[in-house]
Amino acid sequence: MENKKELRTWLNKMELAHPLVIAGPCSAETEDQLLKIAHQLKNTDATVLRAGIWKPRTRPGNFEGVGALGLKWLQRAKEETGMLTTTEVANANHVDLALKHDVDILWIGARTTVSPFIVQEIAEALRGTDKTVLVKNPINPDLSLWLGAVERLHTADINNLGVIHRGFSAYEKNKYRNNPEWQIPIDLQARFPDLPLILDPSHIAGRRDLIFDLCQTALDLNFDGLMVETHYDPDNAWSDAAQQITPDTLDKMTVDLKIREKVGNEVEYTNKLNTLRTKIDVMDHQLLDALGKRMKIADEIGTLKKNQNVAILQTKRWNEVLGKMILEGEEHKLSEEFILKIYKAIHQESINHQQKVISS
Repeated sequence: MENKKELRTWLNKMELAHPLVIAGPCSAETEDQLLKIAHQLKNTDATVLRAGIWKPRTRPGNFEGVGALGLKWLQRAKEETGMLTTTEVANANHVDLALKHDVDILWIGARTTVSPFIVQEIAEALRGTDKTVLVKNPINPDLSLWLGAVERLHTADINNLGVIHRGFSAYEKNKYRNNPEWQIPIDLQARFPDLPLILDPSHIAGRRDLIFDLCQTALDLNFDGLMVETHYDPDNAWSDAAQQITPDTLDKMTVDLKIREKVGNEVEYTNKLNTLRTKIDVMDHQLLDALGKRMKIADEIGTLKKNQNVAILQTKRWNEVLGKMILEGEEHKLSEEFILKIYKAIHQESINHQQKVISS
């Protein structure tokens, strides 16, 4: 993408004293519901009202949105509160309807980003407009696919662009609905530092008690904004109830979040140091998660050895693993001494896990 600095222009024009905050319900349910939430948000740090109008669900039978009718509700909420509005579009028809109802910001969802055909269709429908378009990461952790969607829009002369990090699907369940995989947005920042980056903590978390910590991590990594799902009665929301918070909770959260200043040499040094430390914290979490999964496999091996009456220590296998890891460690500029210490400790923990299984 050429003229990358143009990509941040729309965000700079908003002249915000804080990171961009987009908030609103997962789904527009009724006109009264949307207007009530909008009025509760207008006195918070949120400047953009979000609401799902068309809701692509993983499986049919769930609430899939009110459709085009909800665009009129968004338009009225904008007129009454002065907030900007945003909704998800998944095809050219959605784009046409959103433009007719003066929606300010359009976002492309994770299920749409995975299809270059649909992204191109949306890009052509938007060609010649000055709308802001935000692109959510694809469902799977594929940075090229994510950037490819942005590039298709940019090639269609859409310069007001940004991206939304909403995490990535994983087969194995963990504490998050979608794995943050922070390294991917970090890599995106490194390649395109002028591409505004917004966090969607609601879809990463899947539950409201994790939202604050995710937002703080994002701000520590210099994200430009947050998109948080809010509802005055989250438990009774028609979609994704567990991950929504009230406007009042959002207001308190934005006060408690720590935002680092970006001026002065000493402050600049501290900011960069804190950002790098946050990146290390992210990697440490991933390391522990990987080690935990490795030990679960060790438990399964222990069960298999117990059933077959096989000894825990298999010296030939251990030597093969160690030799392979030393060679791979060299490729990552890790010393043999370091690899030996790490893998001897991992091996010992694996033996401990298998001993517990066999003796149980």
